[in-house]
Amino acid sequence: MKPFLSRRDFLTRSGVSVAAANLMLNLPSLGWASASAPKKRLVFIFSPNGVIPDHFWPDAKAEQMDFKRILKPLEPFKDEVLTLHGVCNRIKGDGDGHMRGIGCLLTGIELFPGDVQGGSDTPAGWSQGISVDQHLKNKLQASPETQTRFGSLEFGVMVPERADTWTRMSYAGPNQPVSPIDNPYAMFDKLYGQTKNRAMLASVLDDLTNDFRKVESMISVEDRRLLQEHVAMVREVEKELKMELSQQLTQGNATHAVPQLTPNVEEQNDNMPELTRMQMDLLINSFAADFARIATFQITNSVGQPKMRWLGIDEGHHELSHEPDTNESAYESLIKINTWYCEQVAYLVKRLSETAEPDGSGSMLDNTTVVWTNELGKGNSHTRDNIPFVLVGGGLGFKTGRALDFDKVPHNRLLLNFCQGMGFPEKSFGNPDFCVDGPLEL
Repeated sequence: MKPFLSRRDFLTRSGVSVAAANLMLNLPSLGWASASAPKKRLVFIFSPNGVIPDHFWPDAKAEQMDFKRILKPLEPFKDEVLTLHGVCNRIKGDGDGHMRGIGCLLTGIELFPGDVQGGSDTPAGWSQGISVDQHLKNKLQASPETQTRFGSLEFGVMVPERADTWTRMSYAGPNQPVSPIDNPYAMFDKLYGQTKNRAMLASVLDDLTNDFRKVESMISVEDRRLLQEHVAMVREVEKELKMELSQQLTQGNATHAVPQLTPNVEEQNDNMPELTRMQMDLLINSFAADFARIATFQITNSVGQPKMRWLGIDEGHHELSHEPDTNESAYESLIKINTWYCEQVAYLVKRLSETAEPDGSGSMLDNTTVVWTNELGKGNSHTRDNIPFVLVGGGLGFKTGRALDFDKVPHNRLLLNFCQGMGFPEKSFGNPDFCVDGPLEL
């Protein structure tokens, strides 16, 4: 058989559909992504409104890492966990604590002056610089050996439609916020091809399966396994869509009035656990397909107000976070809320640990570092000292299984660690005044 000389040549000769091609874009057998070096992946997971420090931070002096109540869901992965106490967001300037908390978290630089008023502080606008996730995306995309289809993916869960400083953590450059996709069906369309309507998607699996048969003899055993995993994932999403279409049809033919719900409040609020799980499953599949090696996962937003009724909590998260520590009921609710966020991180870590690298070299967690963080150290004080940074996984090569305690170091230095760990060391990131001592010793 004459070898294919290019991707265009391959697609032309094989006759596969656009939908199937979307799943094959990064297969090593087809020469799209380099398999010569281990992949390095980085995920930033954001949850808002600070934590309860006494039930969050392990004792850095303990011989073995101790997991307090909030971090308990990560204990099964204790050898893969690294906690960093004493890392502080030193960025000053315009904006309230929440705004500078999320807007400067991954950028490490001040906000522009603007007209978004927050709290009692001066109003502010967007960040003045690129965020580290987008910086690393650009570095990876600049080389054919590390280039992927999307470069980075920005997931969200219940992120408000409004665009303001409280709702954006990722920036493509100064004054260029990146909007997360918080609808799993929209993310599915982005990953696997735009669909004009969901009824069309309900029949796509048969076409994909036929297209896969056309190329099975041309690809490696590992890539065949990867395509089979994609088929299984598409099947699950297809089931979700068919169920939704069926429910819509039933409601449309109902003889009684269908209640009208306020958009994006109770209906989405109560589905938050399911939406989070769906988005994380899509993230896993996108990494397995090598669609991207950088991702952000933003659960709600700074000052987020989900009501976690599935935990027996009727008050909004941000509202509770302002209560004094002497309010025992609020204090306990905040511990439960943050523990739930940790459970979501643990779910992603578990999925990564159970998912084999397509080349059979180990698990995806071996080549991925998950960073769970927050805009505040503690909600009711609005402090940006001791910003929660919990790292899990071996992707960036940091020594894990440890609880480290630093002496109020600027978080810009940790941003330098992320650049260095991904193979793109920098002398400064964000405000250079906070980078003079270089990366942290991890």
